[in-house]
Amino acid sequence: MTTLAPSTSEGAAPPPVRRRRNRGGVSPALRADHNLARSVGVFLLWVVVVVSIAMLAWIVLQAFRDTREILSSPWGMPKSFDFTNFSTAWNVSGFAMATLNSVVTTAVSSSVCVAIACPAAYYLSRVESRLTNGLSLYFIIGLGIPAQVILIPLFVMLDKVHLTDSLIGLNLVYIGLSMPFTVFLLTAFFRSLPLEMEEAAALDGASALRTFVKITLPLAKGGILTAFVLLLVSHWNETLLALTLIQSTEKYTLPVALISFVQQQTYSGADWGGLFAGLCIVILPMLVIYMWLGRRLTEGLTLGMGK
Repeated sequence: MTTLAPSTSEGAAPPPVRRRRNRGGVSPALRADHNLARSVGVFLLWVVVVVSIAMLAWIVLQAFRDTREILSSPWGMPKSFDFTNFSTAWNVSGFAMATLNSVVTTAVSSSVCVAIACPAAYYLSRVESRLTNGLSLYFIIGLGIPAQVILIPLFVMLDKVHLTDSLIGLNLVYIGLSMPFTVFLLTAFFRSLPLEMEEAAALDGASALRTFVKITLPLAKGGILTAFVLLLVSHWNETLLALTLIQSTEKYTLPVALISFVQQQTYSGADWGGLFAGLCIVILPMLVIYMWLGRRLTEGLTLGMGK
């Protein structure tokens, strides 16, 4: 006896076999590997974050201990939160004047650099010509020149115009060396902004300068703030140029004053509590700025990647 297959309607073709497709055309094995790699990356990132926070907390805690306690128990906790080390670093080690010099130098150089770079970046982002392309290439080349290469020529040039051992000369050097990065960053950000509002302003009779001041700058405040904060951090922590161009103690910036404090300990005995207090004075202002403007800084960096 033979078994007959179930019959279908006459002339009807069998239904096609539908293969189940993966979402996005990615195989399960490849997706699993991607998820595993992402999980490992996130885990390593959190490890770095935890270690960094632990090191920062350890530095702050050691600033409240004296040298004997630190040497006897490096991982111990302070018995009391005494600010004697901070007072010593602030008054005896010259950190008060160094802090004032760093604040003035960082604020002036960062503000002037952003003020000059904004119109330059706006022009480079809106005008396409051989001149603007050449200027953009010029600024990009400036990104690849390390400060160590031009350190001696800078010192010789500033010495000829009597600007060595001068905060004005240090400000000029900071502005000049930071200009390529600032123009490059702001040019990319201005290019990501829409042109419709500027075109509407032009139809209403607004000049290019008024459009830039009234429309473009408010739209670009996230990128401008990002560039300003990055310049603040860079100029606040800069050591090599300040150490080379500044010789007078009363004109030291904070990183140079910290190095001088460490050198003094070589001859007068190590004051590890004062050293950790000096590190806190250098680190904590930038940490406060990051905590205050961290979200705006991240938004500015991501918005600048639009084009």
